[in-house]
Amino acid sequence: MTTDEQTIARELTERVTALLEQNDTSNPTQFLGARFDAGLAWVHFARGRGGLGLPQSFQAQVDAQLEAAGAPAPAKGRNGIGLGMAAPTIAAFGTDEQQRNYLRPIFTSEHIWCQLFSEPGAGSDLAAVSTRAVRDGDNWIVNGQKVWTSGAQNAQRAILVARTDPGVPKHAGLTYFLCDMSDPGVDVRPLRQITGEAEFNEVFLTDVRIPDADRLGDEGQGWRVATATLNNERVAIGGSAAARESGMIGPVAAAWRERPELRDPAMHDELLRLWVEAEVARLTGERLRQQLAAGQPGPEGSGLKLAFAQLAQTISGFDIELHGEAGLRYDDWTMRRPDKVDFTGREPGYRYLRAKGNSIEGGTSEILRNVIAERVLGLPPEHRVDKDIAWKDLPR
Repeated sequence: MTTDEQTIARELTERVTALLEQNDTSNPTQFLGARFDAGLAWVHFARGRGGLGLPQSFQAQVDAQLEAAGAPAPAKGRNGIGLGMAAPTIAAFGTDEQQRNYLRPIFTSEHIWCQLFSEPGAGSDLAAVSTRAVRDGDNWIVNGQKVWTSGAQNAQRAILVARTDPGVPKHAGLTYFLCDMSDPGVDVRPLRQITGEAEFNEVFLTDVRIPDADRLGDEGQGWRVATATLNNERVAIGGSAAARESGMIGPVAAAWRERPELRDPAMHDELLRLWVEAEVARLTGERLRQQLAAGQPGPEGSGLKLAFAQLAQTISGFDIELHGEAGLRYDDWTMRRPDKVDFTGREPGYRYLRAKGNSIEGGTSEILRNVIAERVLGLPPEHRVDKDIAWKDLPR
């Protein structure tokens, strides 16, 4: 660590100590607001926007000191889309007014966010979205349907991609908006999953009015902004900070240790292989976070998200086999709309069924393989016949 880095580290320690001494940690919203105001929310963000303009690598020091003190942490489980996707996108592309209005309530989770991207006819091919936004003075009028919207039933705000110009190729005619979910034209309906729960929703937008002040980025630049959001999402899903044996491998390893009657030599060999793969993925994620400390995430996060999905599905399948007949039991099919996603909770049957969605949500594994091939490995892209055709002229 250089002399300058040592100085920054010392000053950050003093800032965190002062934050803890001057604020009540028993009130999470109040404490997180004070943390934001002190520039300790995201230290790499600009001053006055929850940060101090420092290298992102110093965030781990702040988080560790606050965690050791037992201070409340941001509600990543409830507001993962706001914290992991909306906030960095608004910080990168938002106006001063947008950053002032939205970043602090995202960090305190006074505003829960959802993502209005996918549509029934535009899932893996996000650029094919048909939801229309039409300019009306200082507002945009939005009509369309979105699907697979996690947490929409709890959200106050949403990040939204809509088509503003159907007369140009599909990637060029998109614009990115910040949508108020309390608008009377927003209709949220639950989608029940194979687990019995309804984490996801379909959202119908009927004459939803969005002020032009809530347009994020330039008109027609929605694809560029959305790509940045998706890169952040894939890092958040596949490359979040994790302790050893966190994630799907944790309950499996615990069951192996605590219930010797389940063991046999062949399964022991398979468990060790899966444990090593999970640890390699965890360490790869840690390396990626260190590489990203100085800038925006790139397509490398797609590799981690792909690995996360594959591992979760393989390990949850092993989990079922390890528990034998008991692994086929299911405790409760009650239709619930949970506040947060629980990938590893409940019994093996739930974990197995929930993992099936991992290769779809946050970008399908097939699309992620294309991203890795073209943007990481530099392989020739697939031939696209629709690249130069106006969206309105494409067959649908």
